[in-house]
Amino acid sequence: MENLGIDPTRIQVLLERERETFAAAHPRSRALFERGKSAYLYGTPLHWMGAWAGAFPIFLQEAAGARLRDVDGNDYVDLCLGDTGAMFGHAEPQIVDAICRQAGRGVTAMLPTEDGLWVADELARRFGLPYWQLATSASDANRFVIRLARMVTGRSKVLVFDGNYHGSVDETQVEFDDHGEMVPRANVHPNGMDHRQTTRLVAFNDVDGLERALAQRDVACVLTEPLLTNIGMVPAAPGFHAALRALTQKHGTLLILDETHTISTGPGGATRAFGLHPDIFVLGKAIGGGIPSAVYGVRRRLAERIWQVKPPPWAGGSPKNQHAGFGGTLVGNALTLAAIRATLEHVMTDANYRHMTELATRLAQDVEALIREHRLPWHVTQIGARVEYMFTPRAPLNGAEARAGRHALLESAIHLFLMNRGVLLTPFHNMMLVCPALEMADVERHNEAFRECLNELAG
Repeated sequence: MENLGIDPTRIQVLLERERETFAAAHPRSRALFERGKSAYLYGTPLHWMGAWAGAFPIFLQEAAGARLRDVDGNDYVDLCLGDTGAMFGHAEPQIVDAICRQAGRGVTAMLPTEDGLWVADELARRFGLPYWQLATSASDANRFVIRLARMVTGRSKVLVFDGNYHGSVDETQVEFDDHGEMVPRANVHPNGMDHRQTTRLVAFNDVDGLERALAQRDVACVLTEPLLTNIGMVPAAPGFHAALRALTQKHGTLLILDETHTISTGPGGATRAFGLHPDIFVLGKAIGGGIPSAVYGVRRRLAERIWQVKPPPWAGGSPKNQHAGFGGTLVGNALTLAAIRATLEHVMTDANYRHMTELATRLAQDVEALIREHRLPWHVTQIGARVEYMFTPRAPLNGAEARAGRHALLESAIHLFLMNRGVLLTPFHNMMLVCPALEMADVERHNEAFRECLNELAG
């Protein structure tokens, strides 16, 4: 770990004080969490909910736009937004109306709807891939497209980059150890999978390593984010995406881009903003306004290869046994498609993205200025409506550098300090998301709390 620019004893003193402040302000949340320990395996419906700074999570009362209130009556500016799941804000009225209308007409019948046709046409327009399918999460979508890639290529391996985030897909739960060897990711059980048989791991931005891995011609697909987002943002180096596309084509490997986080870039994601050309495109979390959903699209030439292996019914395929290892009874249900249509039509608009990006830029600039003011060796990265700062002088080049720039106690101290002053950051890292409902006053509220925090930490 490089020099933080902060005396470690200050971090510990601040953290202990803020923990006491937090506990005093959240007695009902504490009581509910204690009750949850007897009902849930890890105290909450999803164990991640307990990952916030503090001895227990706050319990939600209600949320709207860029704000939420906990059961103790504390109000917050929400820069976490469900770790991207609510990237376009909470309880957005047009999405709520669409959900309520469709719920009154039926939620799921395993039948297509006209909303679904509108959604497919709009996805093709935005992202440039003509054929689409749905899933209930990006994790499932990634599982399905890996299966498709193996199905059409006859190859077994998946290539991912160290520090990736692709949900709970088993093949991706690997990382490099201190000796550069691929090992199961820390704190993730390997689940009986021999990753040596399923996965190749390469450092992000390492074109030579990518070439060596693909040259063995046993990799069905490369699954990647346009930039790494979950270990701390790791931007793509100049020329990396061009090399990635050229090498996958050279070696007959399919390229999958998972934009579940990088949809913060703009209405067409990083794919449209940066002129990328994946064979398969995956998008989850925010696409349905909070309703669990994901989409994946494929290029025409790939669709034709898929149809050769598994013909559709109108081309001679059997109408029976259509499962084929991907899908699900609730996938593409009427409620989900109504929510996706409302999100695409009314919320993921050019105007909203302009507002989100403008405020995110202001937020990034102000955080940078405060870091410089306190002479801290930290940096800030922005991608559209997503802003993150890390404790290194420059952006990391790969996952190993990003891991070296993390400091759990410092992150907890900052997060808890801000939470106690009504500002929520994403608990897993120093990430802030800007939704359409955020206002300049909310940015200024964060900045004032962050300034106060740095004053105490850095002196």
